[in-house]
Amino acid sequence: MFTGIIEGMSEILDVEEEQTNLHITFKSIFTPELKVDQSVSHNGICLTVTNINLSESTYKVTAIAETQNVTSIKSWKTGDLINTERCMPATGRFDGHIVQGHVDCVGVLDEVHDLGGSYMLFISHPPEAGLTVTKGSICINGISLTVVDSFPDAFSVAIIPYTWEHTNLKFIMSGDPVNLEFDVVGKYLQRLDKLRNA
Repeated sequence: MFTGIIEGMSEILDVEEEQTNLHITFKSIFTPELKVDQSVSHNGICLTVTNINLSESTYKVTAIAETQNVTSIKSWKTGDLINTERCMPATGRFDGHIVQGHVDCVGVLDEVHDLGGSYMLFISHPPEAGLTVTKGSICINGISLTVVDSFPDAFSVAIIPYTWEHTNLKFIMSGDPVNLEFDVVGKYLQRLDKLRNA
């Protein structure tokens, strides 16, 4: 489980295809603190560490076909900087919100507005993928953010300068894909409502 508070950006050093799997090698400042079989969020995708090379500060993860089908991971390439967060320790704080690392869908960044000190992002998504509410939580590329405006198939979020500078949001452009995980509490309520009205 994660909180959506990004610890740093890790660089992709290699992407290797093996049958239907992708093996991705990252260089990260927190590699020495990792262990094999640990869960790490990569742009909001929970991936398991499969190999560690301490001398080069690198680690490797594997993405299976199912992960590739529901996330933006197929578009990743060598040199990309990916938002990373280690799983929350039992003694940690919920500085963001409950993030499972299970991406619900790939959204599209429609617009970016520079507000002179902050930024406003408008993102669209399939209406059946999930729902947002104004002032509710949303996870974009692993980042816990607050919804400003909510629509059935889109929403907007405001980005403070710190988040802009310390995540890969500053690199994405209109038309780019983003991984979305909707608030788990909202998903359960939506499911219960569907069962009640079935």
